[in-house]
Amino acid sequence: MVFAPDTEMSIAAAVELVNTARRRDGHDAMATVADVDEFYTRWGYTVRHDGDADELAAVRDARDQIAALWDVDRDTAASVLNELLARGGAVPFLVRHGDVDWHLHGTAPDAPLGTVVLVETAMAMADVVRSDEWDRLQRCEADDCDALLVDLSRNRSRRFCDVNGCANRAHVAAYRARRAGSTALEEPDVAP
Repeated sequence: MVFAPDTEMSIAAAVELVNTARRRDGHDAMATVADVDEFYTRWGYTVRHDGDADELAAVRDARDQIAALWDVDRDTAASVLNELLARGGAVPFLVRHGDVDWHLHGTAPDAPLGTVVLVETAMAMADVVRSDEWDRLQRCEADDCDALLVDLSRNRSRRFCDVNGCANRAHVAAYRARRAGSTALEEPDVAP
């Protein structure tokens, strides 16, 4: 584990949220209130959930602001994160609920979901800045993909996103290239 569990979870949720707009098939997976409901449930949010078009718009706005973090350096990120925390009225406090042990929440329980997503992402990204691990925030290396990822592997070896099946496609392409190369080497030269 590179960061505290709640930090890793917030960053993973942020990556998933941003990648809802970065699918190779062009489908925006955060286009409906039902998409917000699914995201809310999957990531175990326990804050206010309005389930309406305004909340959808706020979450999509948060998505755009979070995506911009991948386009800045660590020093710039620090000031952006400070702005997000201030604008979201961040007041970090420790909580424990359900099966989740002590972790930080950054907003009051009645804060809108879009604000909560921004503030909790900003708090998690602040840990990334403080730990000097900003280079773990990456873009997928597949030629036809611009999805984001966070490399939480020990050896910093992650190269592909989860959203578009890029790792599988790269492995299949490499396998086929190896097979094509070995087949060419095995064929005897036969003069016509």
